[in-house]
Amino acid sequence: MYTAWTLKHKPRTLKDVIGNKQAIQTLIEWVKAWNKAAPKKKAAFLYGPPGIGKTVTVEALAHDLDMELVEKNASDYRTEDAVKRFAGIASQYATLFGKKRLILFDELDGITGTQDRGGVKALTEIIKTTRCPIVLIANNAYDPRFTNLRRYCMLIQFKKPPVSEVVKLLKKICLREGIAAEEAALRFIAQRSGGDVRSAINDLQALAQGKTRLTYDDVSWLAYRDRQENIFTVLKMIFYARSCTSAKQAVDMAEVDPDMLFEWIYENAPQHLTHPQDLARAMDALSIADVYRGRIRKTGNWKFMRYFLDFMTAGVAMARQKSRPSGWTPFRFPKRIQELSRTKGKRRLELAIGTKIKRRFHMSAYRASKEVLPYIKIIFENNVEMAAGIARWLDLDKEMIEYIVSDEKAKAILEHMETL
Repeated sequence: MYTAWTLKHKPRTLKDVIGNKQAIQTLIEWVKAWNKAAPKKKAAFLYGPPGIGKTVTVEALAHDLDMELVEKNASDYRTEDAVKRFAGIASQYATLFGKKRLILFDELDGITGTQDRGGVKALTEIIKTTRCPIVLIANNAYDPRFTNLRRYCMLIQFKKPPVSEVVKLLKKICLREGIAAEEAALRFIAQRSGGDVRSAINDLQALAQGKTRLTYDDVSWLAYRDRQENIFTVLKMIFYARSCTSAKQAVDMAEVDPDMLFEWIYENAPQHLTHPQDLARAMDALSIADVYRGRIRKTGNWKFMRYFLDFMTAGVAMARQKSRPSGWTPFRFPKRIQELSRTKGKRRLELAIGTKIKRRFHMSAYRASKEVLPYIKIIFENNVEMAAGIARWLDLDKEMIEYIVSDEKAKAILEHMETL
């Protein structure tokens, strides 16, 4: 069974949390102030982008100060009764073993949806009378629904950590996992994450899983896809959708184009549809989707797009009948896209050579690179004199010749060309 590295390498103490040192110090001082008397602001409101360590900071703080952490996801407690039932009781009574208590309401953004029925109001009233510190976490503390709530909270902003700190963290993880990683590879992952530490760790795990060495070439193709957090959410909606509608809605959330989304689904279907019959049905749906995609390209009739999207999403979602979740299974980056990135230079050279051949043979560059180039390679390997003549006739440069044959042969051909 796979274990997510975000959990496996989760910070246990505050010294392991990267970035936001000033914000963390402010939170520590606020919590310690409760040892003397309840401060004027009885709740701390941590806010900032996702994945930068807000939640793990609170968890690590509770560990370091030996406090009992009562942690709940606010989106699960939207109603007034639910909030009072959880936070109301916890905020008034002491712990069983005499420890000091810290209450955490995570993902407070989720309590502001259409299902919120007095949850924010109830939380505000609880904060006014609480006997222990309460920490709230949200991406945006300035949501209009938090206007009154903010009056009773000390706002603490968390910011994205610098790339250098993310790189140091990734190095530590690689060391623990026995992976020799190039500095450039880790820096590329850190930069691509945009300060989202969770995203960077997920990227690292997906890229380094099963490897003992991670190079820049292994990660450079990440430029071909958007942020993994978004695509992972979309894939989950598709593979584990309970209705066709919810699976089809995932397309609207995707920040990748439909062709790229198709590659993601195709790559990950075998890992998430584990029953053979389910996988067969999913692959049938994907094959039909691919047929419609081909018709769009051939005819330019974009009316087929809806069928392409429906079979790719709803068709795959409804294929799940007997497969059961088996723990955490990571989503894999599309190998076909990775291969395209790795062979980009090769394909560029082949096309350039094909263009040279095209001018002499009066055929397409693509066809020339596929049909004529293999014969030219044979000639270049076996007859230096003829190769030099052909190279001059086609106007091939040094890079092209070195691509066609080995360095030693290329050197001989280039020397012979100078005598012609």
